[in-house]
Parts: sequence; structure tokens; C-alpha cells
Amino acid sequence: MLVLSRQRDESIIIGDHIVITVVDIRGDKVRLGIEAPKEVPVHRQEVYEAIQRENALKTNAPKDEPVEKKS
Repeated sequence: MLVLSRQRDESIIIGDHIVITVVDIRGDKVRLGIEAPKEVPVHRQEVYEAIQRENALKTNAPKDEPVEKKS
């Protein structure tokens, strides 16, 4: 893991299209601004994990049985 130090209003660039800026620091909380292309999903970790759990449940859910047509 790369660990970088930044102060308020300083940024980190990831690749050519993602900018992360330290917007505010209050006590032990840091507010980050993230500029990324629309096609790049950006989530807090707990939100991402919830999405992954929900997707796994959908994948493992029983599929509806096809209904046989009567002649």
C-alpha cells in the first residue's frame, strides 16, 4: 500500500483521469473530494461491500422454473 501525506486543498492524481483532493480536516475526520470519469464507480468501502453482498445474493438466488406450455 502506498501511503501519502497531504494537507488541506492538496491533491493526489491517479492515472490520467482521477483526482483526489483533501477538502477539509476536522479532528480525526478527513473530507475528500473525488473527480473521476462517470464510468469509474466511486464508493465508500462499506457501501461497496454492501453492493457486493447484494449482488452475491442475487447470483445465488433460486431461478424461477420455466413454465411448460400445455398443448
